[in-house]
Amino acid sequence: MFEQVQIAPSILSANFMSLGSEVERLERAGAGMLHVDVMDGHFVPNLSMGVPVVKQLAKTTSFPLDVHLMISNPLYQLPWFLEAGANLVTVHIEALQNEEEVRKAYEMAHNAGVKFALSVKPKTPVSEIASFIELLDMVLIMSVEPGFSGQSYIEGSDAKVAEVVQIAQSAGVSPLIQVDGGIGLKTAPIVCAAGADVLVCGNAVCGAPDPARALQDILSVAESARKEALQ
Repeated sequence: MFEQVQIAPSILSANFMSLGSEVERLERAGAGMLHVDVMDGHFVPNLSMGVPVVKQLAKTTSFPLDVHLMISNPLYQLPWFLEAGANLVTVHIEALQNEEEVRKAYEMAHNAGVKFALSVKPKTPVSEIASFIELLDMVLIMSVEPGFSGQSYIEGSDAKVAEVVQIAQSAGVSPLIQVDGGIGLKTAPIVCAAGADVLVCGNAVCGAPDPARALQDILSVAESARKEALQ
């Protein structure tokens, strides 16, 4: 929350035929962490990557692995990704049934030395995570409906970022705030002015002709907006 802005490229938009070199290029470009979208075809209408990809990434890169679990049974699968090498795991509040399950997921992650985040879909009010804010290393605001890359940013998502800031400040904590969905040159300044720290960029970076230049350009406009908002 109002920390130095980081770009977290989503490898869902990367070229999987040369994933190793893609990751190296993103690391050299100055990305802060690597966003790994895990989809089960049930919680969201798409299938993506799983434990084997996380294991291989953990072996071959020093990048922090930001593993976003878009799955229906996170308590069952979470240990797999913790063991595979995730540095931060994000679980959707919509996939957890009650407070006990949220706290169990948190304990699993922190007992493994892994940071823990909760995410909310666009239609889920931020108030759903308010009572857990003191547990969280990060909050992920989805600015598109999860499941597919390349979607357009949902206007007003920055208001949810600002609401997380208010909730966190009231609790005396300062989790990172991440935004995922339609983030690029036009939308990065909007969410960073509201308090976002970590920007998940898919096509805007990985699909650009020059990913390194695209990453730096987005980072530049995001940091400028952050500085202006804090003046």
